Amino acid sequence: MSDILAHLSMGFGVAFSWTNLLVAAIGSFFGTLVGVLPGLGPINGVAMLIPIAFAMNLPPETALILLAAVYVGAEYGGRITSILINVPGEASAIMTTLDGYPLARQGLANVALSLSAWSAFFGSLVSVCGIILLAPLLAKWALAFGPAEYFVLMVFAFCCLTSLLGDKPVKGVLAAMLGLAIATVGVDSNSGVYRYTFDSVHLFDGIQFVVVVIALFAVSELLEMLEKVMAGHSVEVESSGRKIFNLKEMAYTWWSVVRSALLGFGVGVLPGAGASVAAAVAYSNEKRICEAKDPNAKFGRGDLRGLVAPEAAATSSAIGSFVPMLTLGVPGSGTTAVMMGALTLYNITPGPVLFETKPELVWGLIASLFIANVMLFVMNVPMVRIFSKVLSVPGWLMVPGILAVSYIGVYAINAGTFDLLMVAGVGGLGYLLRKADVPMAPLVLGVVLGDMMEQNLRRALSMTDGALHVLFDSNISKGLWAVSLIIVFLPPFLRYLKRRKKIAM
Repeated sequence: MSDILAHLSMGFGVAFSWTNLLVAAIGSFFGTLVGVLPGLGPINGVAMLIPIAFAMNLPPETALILLAAVYVGAEYGGRITSILINVPGEASAIMTTLDGYPLARQGLANVALSLSAWSAFFGSLVSVCGIILLAPLLAKWALAFGPAEYFVLMVFAFCCLTSLLGDKPVKGVLAAMLGLAIATVGVDSNSGVYRYTFDSVHLFDGIQFVVVVIALFAVSELLEMLEKVMAGHSVEVESSGRKIFNLKEMAYTWWSVVRSALLGFGVGVLPGAGASVAAAVAYSNEKRICEAKDPNAKFGRGDLRGLVAPEAAATSSAIGSFVPMLTLGVPGSGTTAVMMGALTLYNITPGPVLFETKPELVWGLIASLFIANVMLFVMNVPMVRIFSKVLSVPGWLMVPGILAVSYIGVYAINAGTFDLLMVAGVGGLGYLLRKADVPMAPLVLGVVLGDMMEQNLRRALSMTDGALHVLFDSNISKGLWAVSLIIVFLPPFLRYLKRRKKIAM
């Protein structure tokens, strides 16, 4: 313990230099802006700054602090548009829209924004403490996950979706299957076969995730808003007048934040799992726990616990992904993979020896993660009233404004018009699905997890020449299969017993 404190003291000494503090502040602010803009996300934000950091001859620890601050800032920023206009800034913010946007429409935008900032801050705090205390141990645990275990983890994530289906299980399952189908479009990376491309070169790389998200959330939402405006209804929202959340709301959501932060860190340690998986599992977990205690819980209609759970989990998972990068030299997420590339520019190879050869870099990064999160919390909470002013913009100006920002985000991916047309087409489909009361969350999560699920399944099967037993061999796989079956079958069984008991009475 004394060694950890000594290293941490050295890390704060590095992080508290004026240069690194300034870099952390700039990175946090820039990251927030990147997170707000649909289509950019933390990977693009970090990638944009790598050549700048290298050209400015920044020391490796300063460059890594800058990139890490951008990464965490983007996780914070993604929630702002999710809550205010139902447009996720990135994949992990999808779950935030489910309760964040209804809260904003109820006039509680300030409360939702400030409470999400608090839950994200707490999640990051838990994750930083986890890195300090448990990094080597968790790295060994993460090594036990192979392709088979990751595939079963994806199955587990989809089983968690059952709590999102409510009284529309058939529609929810069809939505998830549609999302998985969209994820298969493009060139098969293993065989090189073109799948569902209809001989269009624009589909060889698949349908971009940003296109799907913007279409299903932004465009379909805007079509509904346009429908209301044309019918003479107002789309502006009156604010409650409160600046931030109160202590009663903080206490009400406390255990949801704690559980989700711990869960998010555990998922973040797994290389490649990502904040999207953590947010989905955390939201489903909280929905199941809270509805078991209170059948009148308003998940999906503006429940504060449904807001804080994915926020705490996503931020905790994002910081947890530094564990495999620093201890094993294995990227924990797409963004940390880009950051590893930045370290190679400085001839630094992340891995087990990094703690011994470059302790100032590792512990300076850990300390700066804490400092950047404090900066983001202090920066974001006072600005919630400014952000929430978006909701008071007249409908005739809000609809084209959001559409313009969304299309800029889509165009920035490939700089082609095909993606813009695809957004319009998928957005129209999303509008019809909404009218049919089909949930959007399972569909988008199918797109997010589909490729990862398929690749791990094929890798696992290739190790045994197609024998399925590889999916059940390890104790981790068996445990995940067991939990998945319990999640799917236990709730309907309990409801059946409850109905039997009522009939008997």
